[in-house]
Amino acid sequence: MGPENGSSVTEFILVGLTDQEKLQLPLFFLFLVMYIITLMGNLGLVALIVLNSHLHTPMYFFLFNLSVIDLCYSSVFTPKMLMHFISEKNTVSYTGCMCQLFFFCFFAISECYVLTSMAYDRYVAICNPLLYNITMSPQVCFSLMLGSYLLSFSGAMAHMGCMLKLIFCDANTINHYFCDILPLLQLSCTSTYVNELVVLIVVGINLIVPSVTIFISYGFILSNNLQISSKDGRSKAFSTCSSHIIAVSLFFGSSAFVYFKPSSVEYMNEGKISSVFLYQYSSFDEPLNLQLEEQRCSTCSEKNP
Repeated sequence: MGPENGSSVTEFILVGLTDQEKLQLPLFFLFLVMYIITLMGNLGLVALIVLNSHLHTPMYFFLFNLSVIDLCYSSVFTPKMLMHFISEKNTVSYTGCMCQLFFFCFFAISECYVLTSMAYDRYVAICNPLLYNITMSPQVCFSLMLGSYLLSFSGAMAHMGCMLKLIFCDANTINHYFCDILPLLQLSCTSTYVNELVVLIVVGINLIVPSVTIFISYGFILSNNLQISSKDGRSKAFSTCSSHIIAVSLFFGSSAFVYFKPSSVEYMNEGKISSVFLYQYSSFDEPLNLQLEEQRCSTCSEKNP
C-alpha cells in the first residue's frame, strides 16, 4: 500500500503525547511499565485459559478473546509511542500509518462488542441460570464472537476506504502519538466531509448500541442482585458491578469525547489526553473482569444453593 491517491506525502511525523523534554523520560518509564503489565497480564490469562480445561466455559471464552484484543490493541501504538519518548524524530511511513489506523479501529470496535457479549453472558448467568447452558451454547458464543469481528472489520474498512481517498499535499505532522482518524483529517488538502460523516455514523453505532446493551444488561443484573438473601452478598455484588460499570463508562465515555468533538487543534490536544484513558482501560480491565466473573459465580450459587 502506498500513497497512490495523488498524495505527495510518503511519511508522517508524530508529535507525540507531549513536547516537554523533562517529561519524556518519566513518561517513557510510566508507559513502559503499563505496557509490560498489559503484556504479562493478558498473556498469562490467555495461557491459563488455554492450558486449563476447567476454564473452557463461555465466560472464559469471552475473557480469552478480550485478552487477545487488549494485547493487540495496546501493541498497535504503544511501541511507536515509546520510541518517540527516546528519539528526536518520530516518523511513520504512509503505509505504516494506514495499517496502524486500520488495526486500531478493528481492535477498538472489537472490544466494544466483546464487552457487550460478556455483559449478555453475565445477564444470562445471573438472571436465567437454569437456561444458561442452552442459551450460551458453544454455537451461540462462537456466533457472538464472529459477529463482533465482522462488525469490527466492516467499521475499520469503512474508515480506511474513506481515508485512502484523501490527498495529503505538504502537511505531514500528526498532532497525536499514533495515526488516528481526526488528526489525519486535519492534514488533508481535500474535502473531509464524507470522512467526518462516516466517523459520526460508524463511531455512533459502535458506541451507542454496545453501551446501551451493556447498561441494560447491568440494570437487570443489579435488579436481580436485590433478591439475594445475604446482605454481604448484595453488598459484594453491588460494589463489584459498580466498579466494572465505572470502567466500562470510562472506555465508552473517553471514546465519545475523542470522536464526537470538532477536529480543531484545541480539541486534538484534549483528545490526546482522553485517549490515554482508553489505554489505561486496556491495561487494567482484566482484573475487573475476573473479579466480576467470580462475583457472577458467587451470585448464582447464592440464588441456587
